[in-house]
Amino acid sequence: MHKLFNHITSFIKILLLSIFTVLLVSVSNAEQSVEDIIKGRKALFSKNYSTAKRVQAFASNGDFDKSIELMLEMSENYKVLIDLFPENTKEGFKTEALPIIWEEKDAFNALMKKASDDMVTLASVIEDSDDIRGTLKQLMWSNCKACHSKYRMPH
Repeated sequence: MHKLFNHITSFIKILLLSIFTVLLVSVSNAEQSVEDIIKGRKALFSKNYSTAKRVQAFASNGDFDKSIELMLEMSENYKVLIDLFPENTKEGFKTEALPIIWEEKDAFNALMKKASDDMVTLASVIEDSDDIRGTLKQLMWSNCKACHSKYRMPH
């Protein structure tokens, strides 16, 4: 019960931080430069990638408390990312975002929401998974791949 309380407390803290961040992003997007927005979203995607690698390491080693905390952080980051693609940020500042994001904005937003929701689901099932690697692939890495294959310039 104590473990569950700690997870709920961590989630509430992350949720409140996320709400604050979304409000801040929404208010400041009008004031932020195109460069700041593009660099901000690139940094957040980069952070999610490095966090995902840490999630994989912690979960694989059975350190579920740390991995779940990071999963919930990633979930909130995906929600913030939805607001970091205004119309005026299609080009410049080494963006790797493809124009299809703005052509299919609802589908892109749905993918970010799915990625967020899947991270919450992952946090709730990872401890009981018989196949940690497969569960991570299904609920975390598959969303990364889906986004990169459709919405990001190839590397």
